[in-house]
Amino acid sequence: MTETLEPTHSNNRLPYRLKEPFLNRTEVALFRLLNELMGDRYVICPKVALYDLFMIQRPNENVHFFNKIFRKHVDFLLCEPQNLTPAFGVEIIWHNPKEGAREADKFMEELFIDAGIPLVHIPSGQNHDPSDVVALFQLAVVKIGKTTPIRVASPLDNVPNCPICGKMMVLRIHWEGVDKGRKYYGCIDSPRCSGVAPIV
Repeated sequence: MTETLEPTHSNNRLPYRLKEPFLNRTEVALFRLLNELMGDRYVICPKVALYDLFMIQRPNENVHFFNKIFRKHVDFLLCEPQNLTPAFGVEIIWHNPKEGAREADKFMEELFIDAGIPLVHIPSGQNHDPSDVVALFQLAVVKIGKTTPIRVASPLDNVPNCPICGKMMVLRIHWEGVDKGRKYYGCIDSPRCSGVAPIV
């Protein structure tokens, strides 16, 4: 006799619930202030996932960088209204600035600067002087300076597809022969597929 397992949640409904609140009081206060300051100049998007904003070049070679952005977000992203191109990132700083920047803060700033997007650090609190916030935006623009943004992936940033079966390729190393020690791309389905691609 076969026993039927009942679902663990009641009434056959999925075990998800809405998280409340979506934005805490500090985030709501800053969101309202940003809307007042920016008007129609920017579209303000709260809690944007870094993985939706940035790509990892050569992901199979840089897999350890995935965890640095996975399940992380920028508090607010200000986008151009015409095409939603990111223009500013805004991060709320929850610790005392006098204690110095944390590693997570340094990583976020480097990430945005490399992309040519100013990242504005705003201390936590529900009452901000608009002129102070404007000054922080100006400081973020100055930090960008003449940095050349790295936005468009080059052909070398992408993993090639196998020339034989079309599947993704992975980085491999020749262990013997005249090419010993040299890296190359091999089909992920090896040894069933012998497709290879050299790294120029």
